[in-house]
Amino acid sequence: MNRIVSKSWQLNRRSFLRGTGVALALPALDVMAKAASVAEPRRLAAVYFPFGVSIQGEKSEKAEWGWFPKGEGREFTFNKSLQPLEAHRENVTVLGGLSHPEVRKIGGHDSGDTFLTGCDLLSRDLHNTQSMDQVAAEHFAGQTRFDSLVMSTDGGVGEPTRSSTLSYNRYGRPIPALNQPQQIFDRFFGAGDPDTRRHRRRLKSSGSLLDLVMEDAGKLRRRLGKFDQQKFDEYLDSVRQVEKRVARAQQWIDIPKPGLTDADRERLQLDADSKVPTEYLATMYELMHLAFMTDSTRVATYQIASMGDATTLGGKFPQLLGIGKHLHGLAHDWNKAEGAEALGKWDRFLAEQFVTFLDRMRNTPAGPESDATLLDQTTIIYGCSNSTTHTNKNYPLVLAGGRGLGFKHGQYLKYGEDTPFANVFATMLQQTGVTNRFADSTAILPELLA
Repeated sequence: MNRIVSKSWQLNRRSFLRGTGVALALPALDVMAKAASVAEPRRLAAVYFPFGVSIQGEKSEKAEWGWFPKGEGREFTFNKSLQPLEAHRENVTVLGGLSHPEVRKIGGHDSGDTFLTGCDLLSRDLHNTQSMDQVAAEHFAGQTRFDSLVMSTDGGVGEPTRSSTLSYNRYGRPIPALNQPQQIFDRFFGAGDPDTRRHRRRLKSSGSLLDLVMEDAGKLRRRLGKFDQQKFDEYLDSVRQVEKRVARAQQWIDIPKPGLTDADRERLQLDADSKVPTEYLATMYELMHLAFMTDSTRVATYQIASMGDATTLGGKFPQLLGIGKHLHGLAHDWNKAEGAEALGKWDRFLAEQFVTFLDRMRNTPAGPESDATLLDQTTIIYGCSNSTTHTNKNYPLVLAGGRGLGFKHGQYLKYGEDTPFANVFATMLQQTGVTNRFADSTAILPELLA
């Protein structure tokens, strides 16, 4: 890796702050502009949640909690479930009617594995194909410190039809997802192998990665211009806040899952804090934001909860929020009056967390001397591969960001079953500079483009 200071006083975009054997990636600074020889990076992300959403007809007594908006085209109104997205109306497009044709015949609980692949698992003996994000990751391989960031609430790979990762390599094998905030932070913003004893001792003794690099940070800051100093200070403050978030989230996530019944957990009050889901999701989103901000990777996926609900960490989030049942039970009541509202409140909670991420991306410059934001340079697909618990049609989907890549937003588009969901992925990949084809895609969707 490059040293921070060069003879011409330029910073490489992959420069790091260093201290006692660790390193912290730098954000985009104007002093890097002359060193940069390529256009601002294009990025791609996917966020998934299981079990479907609150689907309500316009005449339903709980119509206000229907996930899909009222109206169509640019003349649409968000219901309560997606109302938080109003703040990003010109950065999002709601997509209705789409699904993976080969997944429609798979059981309702079995479709998370296929969200980014579109693969017919049944006819392939549960053997998957490459996911959309990994197609992009292969294209960008070697251009960043990490090819991709793969995260989920539960971590690992899960099991076929109950996957806890969205990402699959070119051989269709699942890529283990990271779910420990501290592990992700150490891996992406530390140096070397985060599992080495020496590295762990240094972090443990200091309590902060940032503290270990502050001497180098002070030397660098003195050589920066006033504007860069401000951006640099804001970045360090962001890192400090993320470290604090990581520590708080880790306290809960480190609770051992095996051997504890729900009754045990209740007696111990290990998860009594209703802020846990909010804190945890905010931390994971912020880690994704920092990974993009430092150009540590250009591809990221995040799965919130999984279909193996009875044994998952994310399944209990609704209960912690005071919404009611665990996630699986909540989703099964989508067509009941009280259940429709409860599930709608969960949908709204997820939308609120997603909006916080969009806010961070919108408020961060894409690069040195750039008028664009990270959100402008990043295309994000957000949604689920079930409309309701056991229905693999009419996926609830939001396409966000990427206006700097040619996307236009502020619309609600309804499609028929003859349009495969893979067409959205083909369009995303094309505008990201990767390819214009994916899985069973048939065309690029011009209505998504300016």
